Amino acid sequence: MGGKQAKKAPSTELTAKQIALLKANTKYNEQEIRDWHTGFIKDCPDGRLDKKKFVDLYKQFYPNGKADNYCKYAFNTFDANHDGSIDFEEFLISVTASSQGQLDDRLGYAFDIYDISNDGQIDQKELTTLISAMYDLVGETDRKGDRDPKKRAADIIAKLDVTGDKKLSKAEFVAGCKNDPIIRQLLAPGV
Repeated sequence: MGGKQAKKAPSTELTAKQIALLKANTKYNEQEIRDWHTGFIKDCPDGRLDKKKFVDLYKQFYPNGKADNYCKYAFNTFDANHDGSIDFEEFLISVTASSQGQLDDRLGYAFDIYDISNDGQIDQKELTTLISAMYDLVGETDRKGDRDPKKRAADIIAKLDVTGDKKLSKAEFVAGCKNDPIIRQLLAPGV
């Protein structure tokens, strides 16, 4: 009666429409989608992955690091509708975007994680923040000299910034990562 409407809980069952959408947007077939879904529901019985569980999952992959900082930014990218949780569709599309497809698309997805302000550009502060978060994630403690996140961010921007505005556009980021395997390994490991 005129009050706030409760958030609709996601269904834990896959619909034909969801399968069709996921088949169209990933390289997975129906059985693979169902297998991913089974694992997702096993880990998230209510059909939602919250920030805490997201961090816990990353900690399993990076047991020697601190996942909290990096996950703060990655979670916001995975949570496409910004409702504070990741449903199965968001999860699988994000996994796909970061692991399948063309190199440009995967690097573009990495850019979206680094673009904390969502303004279409990465400035030195954002890049420094994410490099520090990446160091935390993998347990890197040597942050002196060339490994200093602020210096590293400044060097990367100086090298990749074609327009001279001291920021990286998505095009500059993607082109720079494609042309420099060392930078790509640092900013988009596994891509």
